[in-house]
Amino acid sequence: MPIRLSHPRIFFRTTRSVILSMEYVRRFDNLLKAFDLKSTGKWFFLSGLIGIVAGLGAIAFQFLSQLVLSLALNGVAGYMPLEPVGEYTFLPHTHTEFSPWHLLLVMAGGGLVSGWLVFKFAPEAAGHGTDGVIEAFHEKRGVIRTRVPFIKTVASAVTLGTGGSGGREGPIAQIGAGFGSYLATRLKLSDRDRRIMVAAGMGAGVGAIFRAPLAGALFAGEILYKDAEIESDVIVPAAISSIIGYSVYSLSLPPDYRFTPLFGRDLQFEVGSTLELIPYALLAIILSFVAVLYIKVFYGTHKIFDRLPIPVMLRPALGALLAGLIGLGIFYGFDGDVRALAVLSTGYGAIQHAVASQTTMAIPLLLAIAFGKIVTTSCTISSGGSGGVFGPSMVIGGSIGSAVGQFFHEYSPDIVHHPQAYTIVGMAGFFAGAAHAPISTIIMVSEMTGNYQLLLPAMWVSTLCFLFCRRWTLYQKQAPSRMESPAHRGDFIVDVLEGIHVSDVFVPGRPVTCVPESMTLDQIVHLLAETHESYFPVVNEQDRVVGIFSARDVRTYLYDETIWNLAIAEDIMTTKIVSVKPNDDLNTALQRFTSVNLDELPVFDAEEPGKLLGMLRRKETIAFYNRQLLRRKQGEVA
Repeated sequence: MPIRLSHPRIFFRTTRSVILSMEYVRRFDNLLKAFDLKSTGKWFFLSGLIGIVAGLGAIAFQFLSQLVLSLALNGVAGYMPLEPVGEYTFLPHTHTEFSPWHLLLVMAGGGLVSGWLVFKFAPEAAGHGTDGVIEAFHEKRGVIRTRVPFIKTVASAVTLGTGGSGGREGPIAQIGAGFGSYLATRLKLSDRDRRIMVAAGMGAGVGAIFRAPLAGALFAGEILYKDAEIESDVIVPAAISSIIGYSVYSLSLPPDYRFTPLFGRDLQFEVGSTLELIPYALLAIILSFVAVLYIKVFYGTHKIFDRLPIPVMLRPALGALLAGLIGLGIFYGFDGDVRALAVLSTGYGAIQHAVASQTTMAIPLLLAIAFGKIVTTSCTISSGGSGGVFGPSMVIGGSIGSAVGQFFHEYSPDIVHHPQAYTIVGMAGFFAGAAHAPISTIIMVSEMTGNYQLLLPAMWVSTLCFLFCRRWTLYQKQAPSRMESPAHRGDFIVDVLEGIHVSDVFVPGRPVTCVPESMTLDQIVHLLAETHESYFPVVNEQDRVVGIFSARDVRTYLYDETIWNLAIAEDIMTTKIVSVKPNDDLNTALQRFTSVNLDELPVFDAEEPGKLLGMLRRKETIAFYNRQLLRRKQGEVA
């Protein structure tokens, strides 16, 4: 039996600590500004502070969600969701008799309260919070309204505590990210620094609540992009904040639960032979189909609820009621098996039963939980309810993996020795495909289960799922790549231009009309009528350029024919020549084009000053850059 607190002191201590941390931010404001923002010590301090707040936020959210669950779902409806062995329960269970009608009433009421909180005070807190953090990183310069994490925390605690199907990572991610945004704004840091702190806060929250600090750090950098890319600037700050957040959260637990994996320490499985990679590959194919189905049902349900002619505040209540009806239907369909109710709330208890070697869950029940969880999560979250989607993904993937593992074990026991291992690998592969985060998911599942012996099949299945699901993603705010992220707008322009030189673009053999400095204005006017060129270098007797003028410069004299035979090229040219050399990069050239709004630049020999090699045209430069950018995007250029 888990150790329980006799009173909720830890919640009030946590709340007080969060308030004090905000006060410390104010007190240290001037002190922090004295540090170099790029120094290691400064980033260590900022990341550590974010980690502390994320860890305290994880404690507060866990206690609050369990408080709602104890008072409503357990106290009124008589249902207590099954939890994994590593989960600590702050409050004692009641022994109220289970009532399906009260369950529906509690779920609908929870949806109503959650919907009112979200759409009244922070509409952006609706749905799964991780997407909100991703959007803030890419589109909003890392800015998150201060109230959003608080509303998200309370609304998600109400949603999960009343039986709504969702995960914990969404609200926890927004708590850490919201504080990172607040701190960066308060200290007047740059947009880049704010984005890093937002991502670090997200990683700290995820690492703390799932007791997976390494995965939290990698998750923060990987989940931002749809392609196989990582935001490298985020990794070190996220690692620091994730470690501290994990430590703060773990130290709040009794000794028996500290630093214990969520699903316990007894899950030690291994690969029997390399032949087992074949059934694992088939598992990856099945998981990919289910992941695509999950994404389509999730966002299809969102569209349906958007079209309903009812107030937005009432939609989460309707979604929760539908989820409750589906859950009860599956429950009675399996003769009152309480494990069938894993389609409600977090559902982690069903995964604990699936991976335990001493218990066996029937394949029909596992499939019912997997597909039922898809529908109940879609009803709960896509209707506007508040919660994460990582937790349901673990349940769906784990259930599918367990069912597939049992099937292969029944027909090929010599190859598949441990069908429970497919539960763990299924969790990793499913979310890797659905969320496009293979590396962090592999590590997270390994840390949650305490089993690192399945890294080979987990990598194999996660990689295959990632490749099969490239067209679909559970997080729609992910940028396709760093190159297409608004957060990096301009970074790759400079990179591409700096890699190309003027000599790669301009045409050296193209004729250029040079004008002797003694040519009269009358001759110049007639020359303009015979050529389509716009810029005319002026040369001396040694054939060295001493100035330049444009057709626009000559137009100012066209209506004064009295000076046509008096003025010469030397009189109308400018000696302040804006030019480039063949070894200059195109970033330098582009800056000089735009500095005085020129369409052509003379290219001079680097060894012989004044020796003209040709003219670099602005249109050709931009066209060349666009071609190079397209080739890089298509992977033709490293």
